[in-house]
Amino acid sequence: MSKVAVVFWSGTGNTAAMAASVEAGAKAAGADVSSFSVSDGAFSAAKMDEFDAIAFGCPSMGAEVLEESEMQPLFDECKGKLNGKKIALFGSYGWGDGEWMRNWESECKAAGAVMACDFVICNEAPDAQAKTECEALGKALA
Repeated sequence: MSKVAVVFWSGTGNTAAMAASVEAGAKAAGADVSSFSVSDGAFSAAKMDEFDAIAFGCPSMGAEVLEESEMQPLFDECKGKLNGKKIALFGSYGWGDGEWMRNWESECKAAGAVMACDFVICNEAPDAQAKTECEALGKALA
């Protein structure tokens, strides 16, 4: 059984809803899943070695960037442990075209991360299709 972490930041609840679908998908595929809201401070780079795969989720903020006060610092801390790690990315947006996610994926690949699948993004709250895509993302990590 693989161990999967779902690590996310959510301001309005949209990315948290996506995280719940990622978790459900990974569990359906038989993974042992732990979910962490970045705001709770329970996840750190030190925990990365405890998991076989990690889903990172963050909405687009400002000029299409990661949330800057909590998520970006955590991700910067974790970046050094991405080499060879199986990961996936997800998040919601309210404007733009997904540039923040493409940039984030490029940054992960440059750090040596193994992408389990394509990232999942949705505009505002996740609809049925976005939830299905998030479940598939979770299954890919398992």
